[in-house]
Amino acid sequence: MYGKAHHQSAQRVTRSVRGALPQSVPWLSDVPAVAQPTLLKQVREALRSRHYSKRTESTYVQWIKRFIFFHQKRHPAEMAEVEVNHFLTHLAIKEKVSASTQNQALSALLFLYRYVLDRQLGQLGDVIRARKSKRLPVVLTREEVKAVLNKLNGEQRLIAVLMYGTGMRLMECLRLRVKDIDFGSGEILIREGKGDKDRHTMLPERVTAALRKHLERVKQIHARDLSEGYGRVPLPYALERKYLNASTAWGWQFVFPQTKRWIDRKT
Repeated sequence: MYGKAHHQSAQRVTRSVRGALPQSVPWLSDVPAVAQPTLLKQVREALRSRHYSKRTESTYVQWIKRFIFFHQKRHPAEMAEVEVNHFLTHLAIKEKVSASTQNQALSALLFLYRYVLDRQLGQLGDVIRARKSKRLPVVLTREEVKAVLNKLNGEQRLIAVLMYGTGMRLMECLRLRVKDIDFGSGEILIREGKGDKDRHTMLPERVTAALRKHLERVKQIHARDLSEGYGRVPLPYALERKYLNASTAWGWQFVFPQTKRWIDRKT
């Protein structure tokens, strides 16, 4: 029983960096080499050892690929500040990406050089920066919020109400585990939020009854899954090896499981 957040597609900006990039460069391929790890394998290992999220891993790898193919498949070790400058300037002028997207590409390349190639990039020179948009945030009135919530039903409404009442982000809500809800103290523990930080937020009293009923239904689904040989969830870090039965424990289950069972071949 996996959470809705598990295996979701990356953010729109991540999708924008994907493309039909050929995989004919031996040192770039994701397929592990026997003698020497490929560049992308080294990048992924460096990201995972530092506990970066899967979405960040996917995004960084795509930016590194684009950087390499932009420079005609040259190995990054053969390039430096000038090539990074050209690539970032190209993104701003030709592709007209947003400032946040350009910064994301820069972060990926800085990570590559610092943690994979063991080099510190110096001054990048006069990079043409993408222009930051100046827009005012849209804040809904209470009546508008009610109108939106009234269009939702069941689990979707519960998710929306929780997000509105707690300030949780969408992925934080979808990754929520049963054990992280404390009805007694009226709190929710959000783990690995933005910046890989944990934090507490309040549990709105008005949603408590609906949330309890929802968890009762989820517990029944979990019990049925267990009886039929399913009901396991992925655990963070090495807990799967440390606590062999934790993945089937009720507390570790997702508050909002997927509607269908599926098998993760990696785990």
